[in-house]
Amino acid sequence: MPETSLHTAPHLLLAALGGTIASTANAAGGVAPALSGEEIAAAAGLDQVWPDLRTDFTQVAQVSSANVTLEMLFDVVELARSSEADGIVLTQGTDTLEESAFGLWLLNNSGTHIAATGAMRNPTLPGADGPANVRSAALTALSDQVKGLPASLVFDDEVHDPRFVSKSHTTSTAAFSSGPVLGAIGWLSEDDLHLPHAPQTPKSPFAGLSRPSHLSKVALAEVGMGEPEQTLDLIAGSGFAGAVISGVGGGHVPEELVPAVTRLADAMPVVLASRTGSGVSLRRTYGYPGGEIGLLEAGLIPAGILDVRKARIVLTLTLSFGLDPAEVFAHFA
Repeated sequence: MPETSLHTAPHLLLAALGGTIASTANAAGGVAPALSGEEIAAAAGLDQVWPDLRTDFTQVAQVSSANVTLEMLFDVVELARSSEADGIVLTQGTDTLEESAFGLWLLNNSGTHIAATGAMRNPTLPGADGPANVRSAALTALSDQVKGLPASLVFDDEVHDPRFVSKSHTTSTAAFSSGPVLGAIGWLSEDDLHLPHAPQTPKSPFAGLSRPSHLSKVALAEVGMGEPEQTLDLIAGSGFAGAVISGVGGGHVPEELVPAVTRLADAMPVVLASRTGSGVSLRRTYGYPGGEIGLLEAGLIPAGILDVRKARIVLTLTLSFGLDPAEVFAHFA
């Protein structure tokens, strides 16, 4: 039995945002979010694990994953700060689940772990995976082993570090992975959490900060063969507060784009990431025009271990809180 079964009446909060896990058939001929968090949890058999479990439910939003926002994540963190629950499960759509888990990893300083999960198969399909994922997420969130970790992404009986996890398949129930090197930090088996690779979590540069009055707008531009410089020039003149460039390889751009990249860096903070999605953006290997050495000398900021989407979240929060981008991204070197 999980170690939480030794506690008196464990207390769980389930915060729901919608997504596939909450979707049922609609008039358009497909499915759309409609089920409440309480309905989602009913199929997870949580009372089989904790007969005396106390569960609270909060419907933060009822949206598809493409419509989840950073504002909603602030709402979830505020719930965590005010809740007396021992652990929190967040359910939402999977398309942006990796971003939500990472946003919660950055923002949650409540001391209560948030395990983010969802489903690949909606409840109308045979073999719907939502109930099992909720159960695994609850087992994780209520475990003493995750004390000190602000958030995790729990899916298909695996527990992932939000800094490294990404959705890597459109339909597989094993859609989430943490790169070719790191892998999951733990897994669930027989209602037990095994967490042999729990990371030492450094303090987030945003921990404890008050919610900003507004969120800065940050553009994301991926470059590749034949990318026109007009893409970057349009960003420079469109009122964005910052930009993230998804460069090829270790963080490179075609030579013909170097002038446009330099102009963009003169106009706003620009973070240089790799479109590969794993590894560390390079700093001192390639010296040809468009290589990372020249780009960093032009003022671009290396994304470090962050992929482009996570780098965009960090830059958005950095500028929204009025912090120095170079100092913040040094935390992810």
